[in-house]
Amino acid sequence: MKQREFCIVGLGLLGGSYAIALTNAGCRVTAVDVRAEALDYARGQGWIAEGALPEQAEALLGRAEVIVLGLYPQDVVPWVQQFQPFFQPGVLLTDVCGVKRAVVERVQDVLRPDAELIACHPMAGKEVSGVEYADCAIFRPANFLITPTEKNSAEAIAFAHELGRTLGFRRITELSCARHDEMIGYVSQLTHAIAVALMNANDDPELPLTTGDSFRDLTRIAKINDKLWSELFLENSDLLIQEIDRFSAELGKLRTALEQEDKDALCTMFRASTARRKLFDRTEAEKTQEN
Repeated sequence: MKQREFCIVGLGLLGGSYAIALTNAGCRVTAVDVRAEALDYARGQGWIAEGALPEQAEALLGRAEVIVLGLYPQDVVPWVQQFQPFFQPGVLLTDVCGVKRAVVERVQDVLRPDAELIACHPMAGKEVSGVEYADCAIFRPANFLITPTEKNSAEAIAFAHELGRTLGFRRITELSCARHDEMIGYVSQLTHAIAVALMNANDDPELPLTTGDSFRDLTRIAKINDKLWSELFLENSDLLIQEIDRFSAELGKLRTALEQEDKDALCTMFRASTARRKLFDRTEAEKTQEN
């Protein structure tokens, strides 16, 4: 990993956190971003060796052995089409996109035959955006998902595993693009949808004066990047709608139990949720022991 030169395109929270971890690992890291102040900040922190605006990026892209696409989903394909003439032969691309079906196949269809995309999804973040908030510590408790296709080489897949380890992720998992979007529709997108709905369902100005930890925990992710998450939701809308319907049905069961004053039904639901939550706790404990 140390022998490779990385260029990070899109120096936001994740791109900046990649830069910190890769620089700390001894890699040479450069960056391309539309915000000169983001490049200046990262360079001042020592996270990148060089930075360039898109119109000045030819030299950095031409030297890069690995290009990290820290772009919003709908920007990835147009960016690759515009800038791939500058890539060196044999360049490896990877991404951070939270949806895969809408991105990976499209990129692989337009990508030069002497370049390769190995898609990844770092399941880490904060409720803020921008390189100023970058912190590679967000990777340590998190999952790193790799979504190879039949177009990927064994070498590229091995690189993705090495990248996840270098960045410091707790767990690295391979799955298909379709399975990725199915899982993300539930564990990430639905949870954000619930948080947004919960935050918007009641505008009582006195709520902040009476709220407790449960409300704060449930709505932490309601502070949301509207442009990014609207793209993520729309690019995975078919699966997200299915998950919203499934959640609504389960919430309907709880409502029915309340209407019928059915304490046994409520207790059954509560015991089931407790048991399932313990599975997550056990998995985390086992992983901690492994480390």
